Amino acid sequence: MIDLRYVKKLVEMLDESTVDSIEISTEKGMKIRISKTPQQRGGISVAAPMAMQAPAPAQVPVAAPITADSAESSAAARADEAKARYLEVKSPMVGTYYSSPEPGSKQYVAVGDRISKGQTLCIIEAMKIMNEIESEFDGVVREMLVDNAQPVEYGQVLFRIDSNA
Repeated sequence: MIDLRYVKKLVEMLDESTVDSIEISTEKGMKIRISKTPQQRGGISVAAPMAMQAPAPAQVPVAAPITADSAESSAAARADEAKARYLEVKSPMVGTYYSSPEPGSKQYVAVGDRISKGQTLCIIEAMKIMNEIESEFDGVVREMLVDNAQPVEYGQVLFRIDSNA
């Protein structure tokens, strides 16, 4: 998935520059194209998605007919916006995620728990060293995205926290 805040920042940067369009490709084959001038097809301006798995990227003047695909894209965009309002706790390293201090003991946190800044959320084991991951903000845990004893990558989202709750 692509972070909507990232796309919005790209649109803002493009608006402030003299560049007409940009195109970005990810390692997973997803492409984003953002242009100040819409593409012309039969006299109608349309947004042209470059990858099947992503919703159409935001473009400055866009007029596209509503289809089943665009309805699905808007539903996905609403879900992404709901996730965007949560703060994300990301893994600061590659390692193995543990939700409790030792096997069989109570988890540090669960969905629905109120947390405070500095509270331990989990442990990530890297090179036989146990690293406690602490919260950087106050809020309520809304999502736990990793199962216990699973490998995690650098920058992988571990938790989504609602700071407004």
